Amino acid sequence: MTSGSENARPPPTRSGAASFLDGRSRRPLLWAAILASALGFIDGSVLAIAIPSIRDGLGATLAEAQWVSNAYMLTLSALILAGGALGDRFGTARVFAAGIAGFILSSLICAAAPSATLLIGARALQGAAAALMVPGSLALIARTFPPEERGRAIGTWAAASALTTALGPILGGLLLSFDVPGVWRWIFAVNLPLGALALWLMRDALRRDQGRPGHPVDFAGAALATVGLGLLAAGLTQEPGNAALAIAGLASLAIFVAVEARSAHPMMPLRLFRDRGFAAANLATFALYAALSAVLFYLPMLLIAGWGLSELLTSLAFAPLSVAIFLLSSRFGAMADRTGPGPLIAGGAALVALGYAWLALALGWQSFWVGVLPPMLLAGLGMAMVVAPLSAAVMGGVSEDDSGAASGINNAVSRVAGLIAVAMLGAVAASVYRSTGGSLTYGEVGQATGHADAMTRSFAVVAWIASALAALSALLAVIGLRPSKAHTRDPTQARARR
Repeated sequence: MTSGSENARPPPTRSGAASFLDGRSRRPLLWAAILASALGFIDGSVLAIAIPSIRDGLGATLAEAQWVSNAYMLTLSALILAGGALGDRFGTARVFAAGIAGFILSSLICAAAPSATLLIGARALQGAAAALMVPGSLALIARTFPPEERGRAIGTWAAASALTTALGPILGGLLLSFDVPGVWRWIFAVNLPLGALALWLMRDALRRDQGRPGHPVDFAGAALATVGLGLLAAGLTQEPGNAALAIAGLASLAIFVAVEARSAHPMMPLRLFRDRGFAAANLATFALYAALSAVLFYLPMLLIAGWGLSELLTSLAFAPLSVAIFLLSSRFGAMADRTGPGPLIAGGAALVALGYAWLALALGWQSFWVGVLPPMLLAGLGMAMVVAPLSAAVMGGVSEDDSGAASGINNAVSRVAGLIAVAMLGAVAASVYRSTGGSLTYGEVGQATGHADAMTRSFAVVAWIASALAALSALLAVIGLRPSKAHTRDPTQARARR
């Protein structure tokens, strides 16, 4: 699962923006939002399990496997803020539907891709389409449901989204367990009927939607963010690394920050970072989700390609994370209202750090039931403690008018964290694999002397780094998010990022 979720708090309804759907049309739109969210969640959670099968089927290298994940995260993280602005300008329902249509088309290309290169390109298109969908789901609910019904609608959306996130890896693992050539293609093909149904449910909304033609869109910021993140990821993915590309990426991101500071309508308002709590919450998000993304991407390669476990059994390693968030996040969100988000974020991140350290130490047994599932249970509990309080911390330091931008920034931060972690740690895993006697490559399906042991030692290093990042997240929460009894405006559940 990753990856990913937007904070389950809607952007503010702008003055004068009355609900444009009647009561009978709201329910289909809610289910369209749920289905569209499920598209991205299922793809994100199942992809990590499918990577060994994709590599085997397409003959992809480790770097290409990284880009199958990173191409999606790159365009999604760079364009997600612009996606919200496009919805304001051209109509939230129209842009949301365009995102669904683009996701369907790119999923079809992914399912039929004859090469790793074409699959990577299609995944980049998927990310761009998701950048139009992600901001739209909650915005539509906020605009179409009256205040007295909005909380229940958001709760239904959040619960259904968490459930699809939990079931996605298990159903995907079951599908991938069938020994059929190219079975991985079905994880993309399933998006076609789901997306078509979502579009059909939106037919009334599309007829009545209205945009704001004069609303500006920060195209320059979106372009600079995409170029900067792409160059940085390319420089980090290459082994032993390409300093020139990485430096060019950092320079582009520095120009992006300068442009945002001077823009009248920036996609990332830098003034929000003046609030200590907002800045600390986003730094903690970056460290924690970098750790999570690293484990979720590289662990399935170890279990499937190194230890020879089935995709179905491997999928169970992800279940504790999704189930814990589904069952417990709302309770921890309510607790954050009483205690403040800081202690829960610090405690949850510390549990995640302990879970990943336990994982690194126990891998030597090469036992799923003893060395993998118990530490993943502990890490899942820690993440359940964090996700809702993080929403409260992010929203607590901003005005109501800035809540949409704050939520979007936190979404982008979590996805950029995953992008950089997956890019950087591939070189680490590959280097340790070779130095410990591996004769293939990390994550490659095959039988060779020392392959499993070398992969185990490689992932142990990744797990230790992830543990350190989670511990850093806990420290940032302790320093930057002080306990307080004056809390934020009714924060609701958040979901885990794919």
